[in-house]
Amino acid sequence: MREELHDRQQGRVSGANQVVSPGTFRDVCALGLYRLLGRGEWVMLQERIRSRDYARIADRFNPARFDADAWAKLAVGSGMKYMVLTTRHHDGFCLRDSQASDFTTVRTAAKRDFIADYVRACRKAGLKVGLYYSLLDWRFPEYWNLKKHPESAKAMVRQAHDQVRELLTQYGRVDYLYYDREWVPGIDLPREAAGKGTSNDVAKFWQFRKLNRMARELQPHILINNRSALPEDVDTPEQEVTASALGRGWESTMTLGDPIGGGYIRHNPNRKTVTQLLQNLVNASADEGNLIFNVGPKPDGTICVEETRLFRQPGDWMKGHAESIYGCRHCELPGAMLGRWTRKGNPAYLHMFHYPGTEAVVPMVASRVRSAELMGTGLKLKVRMEYNGRMILSGLPPRPPHPAMNTIKVRFAETPRSIPYKKADQPAWLEGRL
Repeated sequence: MREELHDRQQGRVSGANQVVSPGTFRDVCALGLYRLLGRGEWVMLQERIRSRDYARIADRFNPARFDADAWAKLAVGSGMKYMVLTTRHHDGFCLRDSQASDFTTVRTAAKRDFIADYVRACRKAGLKVGLYYSLLDWRFPEYWNLKKHPESAKAMVRQAHDQVRELLTQYGRVDYLYYDREWVPGIDLPREAAGKGTSNDVAKFWQFRKLNRMARELQPHILINNRSALPEDVDTPEQEVTASALGRGWESTMTLGDPIGGGYIRHNPNRKTVTQLLQNLVNASADEGNLIFNVGPKPDGTICVEETRLFRQPGDWMKGHAESIYGCRHCELPGAMLGRWTRKGNPAYLHMFHYPGTEAVVPMVASRVRSAELMGTGLKLKVRMEYNGRMILSGLPPRPPHPAMNTIKVRFAETPRSIPYKKADQPAWLEGRL
């Protein structure tokens, strides 16, 4: 399991194999009551909707066109290796039945277990299964004032433990457990712990060591993210691609549109472009991480046309470039303002964020080059080496063949290395002595 975990942490987690390979896409689907309002998944809190009024929305929650197989097909076509479904968000509404709560899709209008459908679709499509679970539950008044209601707060903690146990015993193999929102009002998160998934007081409140021990006993292969006030397996920076130390599993969590737009927003013009998706993917792969994008399905359960198109275009690009992303490692060669490198053994891949025209120049290259080609075209490039380790790749088309991302595959005679650059040597490049 340790070897498998290491592979999965490198993005080889099959995305979560995820468990899979670094640089893998993953898809977080935010399906919940909030989508009926079309103003994001935080609408209950942001608009201060009373619990009893918010609960009435469940009488209308019945996504007639929900099709887990269609979701899985889109994920696979987009190059994803695993998916994560929101089993319960901060509003406490479960997309399945639960013995710990009546606020579920099975006990309200839909009369349906959406988690079961999702898990079956993932397995059928060859995707790894990830489950998202929000720890906090806004409906508990005790959550907002622990000192006033200490006993009732314990009931909220019991609910979390009971529901995580249900998730990990009722659906077969689960590859990834994605916690969210371990924050607790009244318990300060130490500054040194912020963003690092560590806080003894928060971990003690939720009894996280006990909870995660149970999770691993039930699913020995599982990966757990760092949002349980403990480091666990996978770091999860949000809205930015921020790498962890090499060897540590991480995945960057992003929304397709506005930061608050994990859930469906009816009018959300601020969506990322295909170029941004691909650059974020490359940046994640270059530092041995994975990339997650939130999808907020429409009220009928379908994914909107604009977001479907956004996912399909990177998928088309991946058909000719998969080897430069999946299972790749960090490469020490400089991008020289062109973009980022990934590597897989001796071959390395220069992903050009800025297309240079007919010639690409990368300095400080110490390794011998055997060949180079422009991926997706079969075009062989000419290579020559100059002073200061300048690798000149010529013969590129004047205009970029792909409008969003073009990648050069360079085969080296050994693991690609850069020329060491010491401060004392800084003036040497002016005379070509590096």
